[in-house]
Amino acid sequence: MPHLHVESFKKIDLPSKNGEYTFNFLAKNVKHPEEQLIAVDTNGQEFFLLSIQDEGKSLLKTDKITRPSSTYLVHQALLSYAKLSGMDVLASNVIDGKKNIHLDNVTALKDIEYFASNFPTDKEVRIEVGFGSGRHILHQAKSNPEILFIGIEIHRPSIEQVLKQISINKLDNLLLLDYDARLFLEQVPSNIVGKIYVHFPVPWDKKPHRRVISKKFLDEATRVLKVGGQLELRTDSENYYAYSYETFISRTKVKLQINKNQDIAIVSKYEDRWRKMEKNIYDITMINDEESEPLHVEGDFSFEAVQTGADKLQELNSVIKRFEDGFIHVERVYNVEDKDAMLFRISMGSFDRPEHLYVLISQNETRYFPKPPLKSSANIKAHQILKEMLHG
Repeated sequence: MPHLHVESFKKIDLPSKNGEYTFNFLAKNVKHPEEQLIAVDTNGQEFFLLSIQDEGKSLLKTDKITRPSSTYLVHQALLSYAKLSGMDVLASNVIDGKKNIHLDNVTALKDIEYFASNFPTDKEVRIEVGFGSGRHILHQAKSNPEILFIGIEIHRPSIEQVLKQISINKLDNLLLLDYDARLFLEQVPSNIVGKIYVHFPVPWDKKPHRRVISKKFLDEATRVLKVGGQLELRTDSENYYAYSYETFISRTKVKLQINKNQDIAIVSKYEDRWRKMEKNIYDITMINDEESEPLHVEGDFSFEAVQTGADKLQELNSVIKRFEDGFIHVERVYNVEDKDAMLFRISMGSFDRPEHLYVLISQNETRYFPKPPLKSSANIKAHQILKEMLHG
């Protein structure tokens, strides 16, 4: 993760601007004052930098929850703050270089709001979950120009590598998203997806709740797949194969194809390696044969003015409220310096696919930072409970 190891963290007058980067406010953790968040805005994109004092070390790095997909933006924000503050940098893994020319005018990288507000439905859609090096999805996009491919990945270097290839190959039928695929599926309209590729997902043997394949994921996959559409799981893990088979077969109605060591048109560099090691490759293909009801979720994420005092709001630190199929958890509370405002770091939604984000609370406005959560039934319910908590 990009970071600067500095002699000591230095504050600046806020708001302050350096080039395209504006630093708007600083929020300090009420329980752990050694942790501070600095709000950054660059061309309308908001995120936090995180300052931590730990065992004599001062680190300035990017906040995981709000981190933008562009590593370049993070690097430049860190360098801009260091320059404005005059901090002495002792060590750094931040690169002060020009943006890759292939990323200057990126249009293929979308945010979740793009899909949530106006999902493209004018052609067949195919989705790859965790595209890695991009070999497979790039091959598919080149071979099927009439189909829209959506690649989902959370590894930033992989995203930028594939964006570069999209630019070089002038592909206009491949979009990328840095997001949790399990949450993304809940935004996809019903009956429009031809194929979902889940090739070599992380097995998560010690944390099975983090696995992509689950009952809920299969329910959503069935809803978004058109009649005859397919979900393709490909794995080298015998444990993951066995777990996934049990999950597939537990469905009331399911049509499956099982293959072992099947050849496909294009393989990843990891599969090349595993084949040389003579590892077995397992395939499970679920074929959808039913039409689903249209996607429809009622509710919004608006807030009323919060009149509750700061002391009462601070008491919500670490509070968890549970409900059927979900929860809301106030993980940390921050005071916003030089403003009559507070910041909550929260997790919310369903137990196995929670969202992590911030809520900025002031007399004039209460809003999610940097963006509202996805419009899912669990998130709508969690939002209603959060409003009740904020109003005492």
